[in-house]
Amino acid sequence: MADDDFSTADAGASATFPIQCSALRKNGFVMLKGRPCKIVEMSTSKTGKHGHAKVHLTGIDIFTAKKYEDICPSTHNMDVPNVIRKDYQVLDIVDGFLTLMEDNGETREDLRLPDGDMGKEIVKKLESGDQFLVKFLVLFFFFHKAVAN
Repeated sequence: MADDDFSTADAGASATFPIQCSALRKNGFVMLKGRPCKIVEMSTSKTGKHGHAKVHLTGIDIFTAKKYEDICPSTHNMDVPNVIRKDYQVLDIVDGFLTLMEDNGETREDLRLPDGDMGKEIVKKLESGDQFLVKFLVLFFFFHKAVAN
């Protein structure tokens, strides 16, 4: 009798999940042209002679701020990235990294101080002694590059 071989397995978690296009909403998230985007505009056309209403989506890439557009039948599914919002209290800035505390009291020091106006505002609030929260979007999405031989 041969032994069964169970060499590998994963947790089954996915970077995206499907949602019917008509269920998407403005300020939500969707994958447009393979990029995770925040929906900034949506419009739905009337049902045409082929029987499907079309949804026109405009989104802004959450990493690059580039604008993407797509048109999809309202009854078709679109991929939505798994995005979680987390609030942290800012405790300190050390060598360009934020020291943050979660709700449960655990701290983390692996997030870099943002560049530009946002980073300047965090430094200003911290130096003035204010207690404040910052909100981070945690995106469970992985980019894979194809390697050509």
